[in-house]
Amino acid sequence: QVQLVESGGGLVQPGGSLRLSCAASGSIFSINFMGWYRQAPGKERELVAVIDDSSSTNYADSVKGRFTISRDNAKNTVYLQMNNLKPDDTAVYYCNADITRVTGSNLRRRGAYWGQGTQVAVSS
Repeated sequence: QVQLVESGGGLVQPGGSLRLSCAASGSIFSINFMGWYRQAPGKERELVAVIDDSSSTNYADSVKGRFTISRDNAKNTVYLQMNNLKPDDTAVYYCNADITRVTGSNLRRRGAYWGQGTQVAVSS
């Protein structure tokens, strides 16, 4: 199986910074793309940023210029550097990855996986 484990959330003042990490583990053959989503109370989950296996990136308009997504393929890890945080950035942040895994029968299966979520709170 495959697991995604996130870390790095917390409470920060407006204008501050946080760095989220998400490490994938398990019987991984390849990771196609990885991304971050967030869900604020009473709102739908939304895409924040995504990075593919060639390190091409895409961002939500609301975070462009403030957030940077990156990945370390050797560690199967994706990062989200968040600078100049605003109260509107308060949400639970979820890691998402499109992964091809190897089954017990040595077959390859592609699927989408989610982390458990990490809380980010921006408040003075």
